[in-house]
Amino acid sequence: MTMKNITYATILLMVYAVAATINVAAELQRFEHLPTKADGSLDILVIGDWGRRGLYNQSHVAFQMGKVGEKIDADFIVSTGDNFYEDGLVNDQDSLFDESFTQVYTAMSLQKQWYSVLGNHDYRGNVSAQLSPTLTHKDSKWLCLRSFIVNSGIVEIFFVDTTPFQDKYFTEEEHTYDWSGVLPREEYLSNVLKEVDMALEESNATWKIVIGHHTIFSAGSHGNTQELVDQLLPTLEAKDVDLYINGHDHCLQHISSQNSQLQFLTSGGGSKAWRGEVNQGDPKEMKFYYDGQGFMTLRVTNNEISVAFYNVFGEIIHSWRTSKYTHMDS
Repeated sequence: MTMKNITYATILLMVYAVAATINVAAELQRFEHLPTKADGSLDILVIGDWGRRGLYNQSHVAFQMGKVGEKIDADFIVSTGDNFYEDGLVNDQDSLFDESFTQVYTAMSLQKQWYSVLGNHDYRGNVSAQLSPTLTHKDSKWLCLRSFIVNSGIVEIFFVDTTPFQDKYFTEEEHTYDWSGVLPREEYLSNVLKEVDMALEESNATWKIVIGHHTIFSAGSHGNTQELVDQLLPTLEAKDVDLYINGHDHCLQHISSQNSQLQFLTSGGGSKAWRGEVNQGDPKEMKFYYDGQGFMTLRVTNNEISVAFYNVFGEIIHSWRTSKYTHMDS
């Protein structure tokens, strides 16, 4: 990692140490990550549902990510959650962190800042461990918080903690979840929704992207998340969000909205995939579905966003782009 990246990571760590201890705040924690390319463009890698000690093709996906990351000169990486299987981390000394993250994503192009949200499997472990600055001391590219913002000038990315929205996690007996920092739940969710609404309202960015672990709409095994359809989606549509990106379903997927400009993108193919678990989707909305492993890239300019989905062999299997000013998709 370059001295510039080390300095940046140190600054992040100082702010992050404070943010990780505050679960309810008046506004979302904000990080600045401005473009460094001469043309002002931004290139982002997106991966989800990955942490399996390199198994289930995690290492193969990581290898292709490294190659693509070098080709596009990736600025940073986004993780859509379920970072460590099956039950998150035990503590901030858990070897799973090193074996599933540091030892897997070894390409030079992946030694950039990672911005991560928590998934439901992460909540089955010690949540404070993933939020701990101790992990950033171990590997300076790691950063995980519940909900926060990354400001990159022309685009702002809003990370939302979606696991506490799902009712079933609070009633199921099969698994135990770490709800420290979340209870009382109603107050926590109310604050998250208010903070996201306020942040989106105040944003002057050309593009607005929201990241959450759980699907809003999906043709995959988990399907739609009704709690997010009811509580989060109205805000995203009202505030003219361009993309909602999630993991949770172990697939790659693109669904368009008939009600707004909003696109729903799933990047949950970081390791174990669910072959054949596909539900019928509305052909007017379903642009792409792949029940295999892979990842996604975003290229953002002042006028255009380009999306590409890659399989485990590094092949582009779906691409899409939209222009902000002409409102044309292709």
